[in-house]
Amino acid sequence: MTMPASGASPVLEARDLQKRFGDRVAVDGVGFTIAPGETYGLLGPNGAGKTTTISMICGILARDGGTVSVAGQPVDVGTPAAKATIGYVPQDLAIYPDLTARENLSFFARLYGLKRTDAKARIDDVLEVVGLADRAGDRTDQYSGGMKRRLNIAIGLLHRPQLLVLDEPTVGVDPQSRNAILESVEALGREGMAILYTTHYMEEAERLCHRVGIIDTGKIRAEGTRRELVAMVGQRDKVKLSATGDLGAAAQTLAREPGVADATANENGLELIVDDARGLLPRLLQAAADAGLTVSTVEVVEPDLEAVFLHLTGRALRD
Repeated sequence: MTMPASGASPVLEARDLQKRFGDRVAVDGVGFTIAPGETYGLLGPNGAGKTTTISMICGILARDGGTVSVAGQPVDVGTPAAKATIGYVPQDLAIYPDLTARENLSFFARLYGLKRTDAKARIDDVLEVVGLADRAGDRTDQYSGGMKRRLNIAIGLLHRPQLLVLDEPTVGVDPQSRNAILESVEALGREGMAILYTTHYMEEAERLCHRVGIIDTGKIRAEGTRRELVAMVGQRDKVKLSATGDLGAAAQTLAREPGVADATANENGLELIVDDARGLLPRLLQAAADAGLTVSTVEVVEPDLEAVFLHLTGRALRD
C-alpha cells in the first residue's frame, strides 16, 4: 500500500468531538485528520461510536462539542456549502427500487445541481468505478444486496467530493461483492481521494487503511499504521522455518542477527521472533543457509489488529 504524500494540508480535520444522548456519552473527545489520497479507518465493534462520529463529521448530527472542517471549510448542520465537499454513503440503502441504476443516478445528479450534459458523463464514470456499467439499465429491485451497496457508493461519488465517508459499506454482502467494493475503494484512494472508512472487519481495515483509529465506548483508544499499532502493544512477527541440519547451532547464530528477538529450535526447524519479518526475511534465509540449514518451507505470522484491539479493550473485536 502506497502512503499518501506527506506535507499536504488535511482534507478532514476533526477535533475533540463530543456527543451525549441523555446520560449516555456516545462520543468522547474523538479527533483525527485525513490527508489527500489517504484512507483512514475507524475500527470498532457495533455501538462503539463510529456512526455517531461520522454523522457529526458530515453535519447530519449536531455535536455537543468539538470542531470539523473539510477542505478548509467549517462543517456543521447548517453549512450546506461545506457539506457539498463530502460524499456520504450510509449503512442504509438510499436508492429507489423501481428505478434503474442510471435513473437513480440521474435523480441524485439533479439534487446535486449537476448540469444535464455534465451529469451524463459523470454517471458513466461512477458506474465504471463501482463495476455496474453493464447493469446500468436494470431496475435496482433486481440487484443483489452487494450491487445495491455499490450503487450507493456511486451516488456518493457523483458530485466529485473531496472526502468520501463510507459507513460499514460491506455489511451483509456476498464475498464477490465485498471484494468489488474494496477494489473500488482502493482505486479511489490511488486517485487521490480522502476516504473515511468505518468497519468492524479487521481484515478490511488492514487491507484498505493507511492509518487506523481503534474506537471503543466512544473514545479513540489508539491510532496509527498497522505496524505502529502492533508495536505500541509490544507485538512482534513470528517466522517459522521448516528445516534440516544442526538446528541448535543455527538457532544460536540467527539469534545474534539484528532485528531477531529470539530464535528457538524444535523438531521441525526454527521459530524466530523478529521485528519486521518481511524486511528481514532475505537476510534470515541467507543466514540459515550459511549456518548449514536446508530450508523447505517458510511461514510468516504477523500480529493483526484483532490482537491489538483485544490488548487495548480486553475483549475481541466482535464481542
